[in-house]
Parts: sequence; C-alpha cells; structure tokens
Amino acid sequence: MMNTDTMGFLPFNADERAAQALAGLRTGRAPIRPFMPEQHRAFFPVLPYLFTATPDAQGWPMASVLTGQRGFVTSPDPLTLRIDTLPRAGDPAAPGFAADAEIGLLGLDLATRRRNRANGRIASRDSGLTVRIAQSFGNCPQYIQTRTVIAEARNITADDAPATALSGLDEAARDLIESVDTFFVASRARSDLGNEGGFDMSHRGGRPGFVAVHGETLTIPDFRGNGFFNTLGNLLGDPRAGLLFIDFNTGDLLQLLGTTTIDWHPGEAGLAGAERLWRVKVERAWRRPSAFSPRVTFGEFAPSTLQTGIW
Repeated sequence: MMNTDTMGFLPFNADERAAQALAGLRTGRAPIRPFMPEQHRAFFPVLPYLFTATPDAQGWPMASVLTGQRGFVTSPDPLTLRIDTLPRAGDPAAPGFAADAEIGLLGLDLATRRRNRANGRIASRDSGLTVRIAQSFGNCPQYIQTRTVIAEARNITADDAPATALSGLDEAARDLIESVDTFFVASRARSDLGNEGGFDMSHRGGRPGFVAVHGETLTIPDFRGNGFFNTLGNLLGDPRAGLLFIDFNTGDLLQLLGTTTIDWHPGEAGLAGAERLWRVKVERAWRRPSAFSPRVTFGEFAPSTLQTGIW
C-alpha cells in the first residue's frame, strides 16, 4: 500500500506565481498534493457528473462533462480514478479522451457546494477511462449556487446526435451565456512547464448576467477567490480556453473555444466584486441539445455571489 504520509505538497508553477504577482498577492505554499487524500477518493463516487478538460487535435483545451449513475467514478488507490463511462459520440471533445492524453477533472457537488479538482493523464481507455492522478486539491465553496439532482437521467431522444457547429454566437447562444449563474472553464499550462503543468477544469459563478457578450467576445469578471490562480496562471502562459455553459432546465450544452486576454487592473471599467476581467474571443462553438442528462432544481445563491454585481 502506498505511503502518502511522506508525499509533500507541490509548489505553484512559474505562471501561477506570475499571476499572483500581477494580482498583487503572494499565496505561499500550494495546497496541491501529488495524490488524492481519502476524503477526495470518497467524494468522487457520490457524483452523477464529472467536468473535464481534454485536448483537441491542435492542443486546445476542450471543456465537457461526463455523466452516469452515482458510483460511475471510483478510486481504487490514491493515484487512480476509474471512470466507467465514455464521452458521447456527439461530443466535440470526444476524440481527446485517448490513452496517454492529459486530462483535468472537476468534481462538484452542487447540493453541498463541495468541489475537488484532480489533474493527470489517461492511463488507458476501454469501456471507460483509467486516469493516473498527478495533482489533487480542494477549492472553497464561493460562488457555487446550490442545485439538487432530482433524477440522474432525463429522457433523451437523441443520445448521440452530433453537435451543431455554430459559425458564430447566435441569439440562442447569447441568451444562454447572459442568463447563466454558473459556467466551467478548461485551461492548460504551457507545455514547457512539464510535470508542473497539465490540463485543468474549473468553475465560475455569479449572478445571472455576470458574463457579458459583445459581438464574439465574452467579458468575465474574476472575483476574489482562493488566490491560487490556477486558471489565470494557465491562461497567462497559454491563452487558449475552453468554456462550457449548461442550460440546467433543458440539459442543452454550449461548448466554446477562444483566445483569452486578462485585464489585471480594470478600475472603473470593472464590475462590483471583480478584481480583474478576462475576455474570451470566441473562435469555435458547438451546441448539444439535452446532452446534460441529470435533472436538477435550483436551490439558492451562494452568499458570496449575492455580494457581486451584473453588467
């Protein structure tokens, strides 16, 4: 049995430290482990969904979500996650779920606001995925709106229908983006960081209207968080981002790829509660009807969310 007691925390990488410096912060030691502690291993099996970041053919980080019955994700040991499902054939991110590909994972229990991230590499692919974990860490519950899963699957008539590629953000896409209180962002560290880098999947939340759309560009506030700067550090080194928006009422998904710029000191151009802004110029987009199978009901806004503004 592996002795995790002798395995220390990992340091922040160079881009995370650079982002912290640009934000005027210094966090110190990173609470990131090279293995999953027991509480993380016990957490993932309670989830009926798992948010993912994987590469496309050009190395862009694609954001997606895997779904299944509770227990479809298990941890046979502190360095392994077993995922007993595969992405749907209609998922534009599906080709990236290949053996030896890097992967970022986010487990998020919307009912309790608990979230854990695990990043690593796909060791094998068969009827599911076996992931070798390189980094594991928890996140604070800020800006997570509660939702309750009332059914782990909805009635879906076109389970593997191909995604519709959009030539730009149409009215339906803009309406969804400007109405959400939650979305997800996939990022990747620049490749020359080696084992200190990898893919990452993260959550962002705010009041409906906190993401603004101007033409093909999204403006996103960066509220006060844990100070790790995992996502913005990645985007500082490699500005490519993948975004995932979910219509929790219908299960429709909107998946975007775009190039990011960060405004570290927006001043009066900012939003209440925002310490920075980042903008994503959308370059590719896909819509997938009813692809998020769990049925959920809204609970309440996080107290931290209610302290923020909208555009």
